[in-house]
Amino acid sequence: MEQALNRSRPERRGGRGRAPKSAERVANYRQLRHPFTPLPLFSDDEVANMHETALKVLEELGIKVLLDEARDLYRAAGAIVNDDTQMVFIGREVVAAALENAPSSFRIRSISAERDQQYELGTLMFMAGAGCPNATDRVRGRRPGSLRDFTETLKLQQSFDAIHMLGPSAEPQDVPPNLRHYAMMKAQLTLSDKPAFLYSRGKKQAEESFELLKCAIGLSDEEFEQDVWTTTVINSNSPRQLDRPMSQGIIDFARAGQVSIITPFCLSGAMAPVTTAGSLTLQHAEAMAGITLAQLARKGAPVSYGGFSSNVDMKSGSPAFGTPEHVKACLGSGQLARHIGLPWRSAAGSASNLSDAQGAQENTMALWGAMMAGATVIIHSAGWLEGGLCFGYEKFVNDMDAIQSLAELCAPTAGNDSEIGFEALSDVQPGGHFFVTQHTMDRYSTAFYPPINYELSNHGSWIAAGGKNAEERATAIWQDRLETFEPPKACMDMEERLEPLIARMTEAGGAAPLD
Repeated sequence: MEQALNRSRPERRGGRGRAPKSAERVANYRQLRHPFTPLPLFSDDEVANMHETALKVLEELGIKVLLDEARDLYRAAGAIVNDDTQMVFIGREVVAAALENAPSSFRIRSISAERDQQYELGTLMFMAGAGCPNATDRVRGRRPGSLRDFTETLKLQQSFDAIHMLGPSAEPQDVPPNLRHYAMMKAQLTLSDKPAFLYSRGKKQAEESFELLKCAIGLSDEEFEQDVWTTTVINSNSPRQLDRPMSQGIIDFARAGQVSIITPFCLSGAMAPVTTAGSLTLQHAEAMAGITLAQLARKGAPVSYGGFSSNVDMKSGSPAFGTPEHVKACLGSGQLARHIGLPWRSAAGSASNLSDAQGAQENTMALWGAMMAGATVIIHSAGWLEGGLCFGYEKFVNDMDAIQSLAELCAPTAGNDSEIGFEALSDVQPGGHFFVTQHTMDRYSTAFYPPINYELSNHGSWIAAGGKNAEERATAIWQDRLETFEPPKACMDMEERLEPLIARMTEAGGAAPLD
């Protein structure tokens, strides 16, 4: 190849091609659909057996539910409830009715219509790393998450169209817990026009956050409940337990018409059986228990199946991500979600402590696993370090190249005569090159994905440009994104609308999280 490029230009029949006058590459990552048929791991019979075994787990082994109101809802539907032990035994007919009522498709709204998303099987969305108590970058080092970090990570999420839903990347620990939801909601609504995220940390916090959303967007109670405007993630306490905040969150979001993403966090060998099939069976049982509770709180409530199963390091007990077992769990989760006909979330992420080769491989493997499994949304797609304990700014930038590469695959690839380019094939003689054929000149500026941070120049050019590695280049990129950031036009009046309501809520003492 190198020798061919150094040869003199061969004769061509068509002459030197001319480049278009104003060719500009435009990529639309705002709404994506999966380009590939989901890849199966298990046979149909094996999936059906896992589903049946999960129903047996709920019927015979039961699930511990710590919230009184949740147990009452299960009891009213016909489940066997023991209030002394807080155990709930859910019959398969109760689960079947809930699955029948759960919608297979719904729209997630945002303050800008072009950011709306259809949440269903076949849709592909990405969410950044979420729930991190710490943040890190090359300039300021590792630190506890602050409101500054939270707002900066929101700006980074807003800056890339391939991030479709907001996530709480860095926890603002410098804001008191009873007031934190005000700061987080205000930041989301004033800095981004993408669908917002809320934590499920108690009924009052959820209700106040809903009020802030309605105030900012200008919605009545009825208008708010007719569409999905925000999401939350519900994690069961594996094995087989729903705690008070998570149970309350399912109920609150269902009754408000907002979506809860029911996601057991089953780590094989620790909180779940050591085998992939056993871990997925437990995940499936816990997810169906949460989905059932949502439908008992409000028939037809939007809800999502969730799968975030991986394995642990059996030497240390630490979570592992991007492993072969993680990928297998993604594929199996997709099969189970399709078996019950519901959209679902998966997750990427990394256990690495640095934005290094390990972190890149773990995250990319997990992204591929989730994509090949047909996940509706892939959470923790960018920036997640230390198994979720830290959000990395450089890691976010480098992960975005992987995400946008996957997004590029969603664009249709034509195979018509124009794309095949027989004239170009006939123009170039054996041993020649296609650099200046008209076929190339018409397309060269838009043909290939331009990386955000990858360095594709040769060694000499790289040295002349400073010889910076990927992490060093990523620092300059996130700094530039923050320095040049401008909130979207849809956010212009949000702060003025929100401040009076936040002031009244703050003066009333805020809302303490549910324990």
